[in-house]
Amino acid sequence: MNLRVLSYNIHRAIGLDRRFRPQRIATILAHHDADIVLLQEVDVGVPRSRGLDLAQELADRLGYPYHAVGLNVKLREGMYGNATLSRYPIVNERNIDLTIESGKARGCLYTDIALPAKNMGHAEIAVFNLHLGLSFKERPRQIGMLVHSDEFRALGLQDSCLVGGDLNDWQTRLAPIFTEILEFECATNHGWGYQKSFLTYPSFSPSGGLDKIFCRGALEIVGGRRCRLRVSKVASDHLPVIADIKVKM
Repeated sequence: MNLRVLSYNIHRAIGLDRRFRPQRIATILAHHDADIVLLQEVDVGVPRSRGLDLAQELADRLGYPYHAVGLNVKLREGMYGNATLSRYPIVNERNIDLTIESGKARGCLYTDIALPAKNMGHAEIAVFNLHLGLSFKERPRQIGMLVHSDEFRALGLQDSCLVGGDLNDWQTRLAPIFTEILEFECATNHGWGYQKSFLTYPSFSPSGGLDKIFCRGALEIVGGRRCRLRVSKVASDHLPVIADIKVKM
């Protein structure tokens, strides 16, 4: 079967014009019509986003029957973190704490998603939706925390696995950890390797490839791209990335 995956740091649905406009995010997501959506900077119960549960709001608007939320940053009112929307059942979920000592709270939302499979009932795919820290010193440590999590350690190289999100990796130092050590392939580069990332930040004139999608196991990359809709240049400070993947069953 074919699967479309999208990763997007939505900046709490507050655009570069400083306006809270979740409908712009919904328009972008509806256009790309992904099966699995990985979102970062998703507010729940925060006044700046009208106290909404943005994950629930977007899932309802777009007709995603399943979603999970991993809240990391606690504010005076409400919290924000990562959210995963899915057209297929989420059978397990856990928020993996990636916070380094006294640094800003960070996390990785793990979901186990059941895909329909011929003669098997369903096939499960492990999805890790993360948002790493701003300091280079903490990001490799956060990858180490992810790799040593119970959920990641339980996977073999043959198991279907997706890792995506906002890596904050300006100099593309983290991608080789995934591609050369952990044996993933990257869907968000121009061609093979990791040197030519799709540029996603800042959205109005991107110069950094911060947003990534990696896969391994029974997942074959068909193609990848970044969003080029005009509205995406103002809807958030990041552009979304999209990967088309063939699931080998």
